[in-house]
Amino acid sequence: MIRLRQQRILDAHHHFWDLESAHYPWLSTAVDPHFFLSDYSSLRARNYLPDDYRAASAKFTVVGTVHIEAERERTDQVGETRWLTELNRARGLPSAIVGHVWFDRPECEERLLAHLESSLFRGVRSKPVCAPSREEMSPGRSGSMQDERWLRGFALLEKYGLSWDLRVPCWHLHEAAAVARDFPATAIVLNHTGFPWDRSPEGLAAWRSGMEAVAAHPNVWLKVSELGLPAAPWSIEGNRQVVREAIEIFGIERCMFGSNWPVSTLRASYETIVDGLLTILSDFSEIDLDRFFCGNAARFYRIDAQTVTRDDC
Repeated sequence: MIRLRQQRILDAHHHFWDLESAHYPWLSTAVDPHFFLSDYSSLRARNYLPDDYRAASAKFTVVGTVHIEAERERTDQVGETRWLTELNRARGLPSAIVGHVWFDRPECEERLLAHLESSLFRGVRSKPVCAPSREEMSPGRSGSMQDERWLRGFALLEKYGLSWDLRVPCWHLHEAAAVARDFPATAIVLNHTGFPWDRSPEGLAAWRSGMEAVAAHPNVWLKVSELGLPAAPWSIEGNRQVVREAIEIFGIERCMFGSNWPVSTLRASYETIVDGLLTILSDFSEIDLDRFFCGNAARFYRIDAQTVTRDDC
């Protein structure tokens, strides 16, 4: 394991926040009763900044990170990107930024142009309206992936060469596959392993069906990230099947590691997650491990290879 820990990591998914200098409604005021990991009160108690990330990941060789929007006050979407750009100048992280815009709002293009003033800005995570369960799905709702206004805003990603971080429950993956089909020039990365929350045989079959549908489109990549469950600890045996199947469905050349730090700390430490994935993938070649932990994220998010200090990344 000591040798494996020398594997360089470009973390494709994490968050920073400073509760004293900006407003994050889900952390500072309203509590989300439907949060997917249940009680998240510990996240509301403190700031999470580059020095905290480095302390959590200190046993590993982290060479760069990608910050994913942290649901900062939506009137301050561009403010988050500007703050993160300054963090990079002062503390060296993050290496790239995925920000937020509302695709279905008339100011979408104006916000994108403001984000693009940062040389670190690479893409958008904007969550479409989703149903709380498969049984409650109602396609075509305002703000959903079938909404014409939403799709017009989404089309701007191709215009500006930006990617989309896709975050939906697995029961919406077939709808996401239709978006990927209709926008083949837009790079898309599915977050959090497609959320395999239901690990029953029936639940995994439904997850697998959605994963196969979206993976059929070569412009869609996958983050093997946030495998946490509402009522179970992170474990190698609990996650081995979904990790191996997810990588088999997408192919190693389209899969990347993301820690989802610090949200993931609700179920496991950074060390537990990375060591667990290294164990699950211990039979992979050195080249494939480099792709998974470093090279694929560098390629997807267009991070200069020099910043990750390894030619094959």
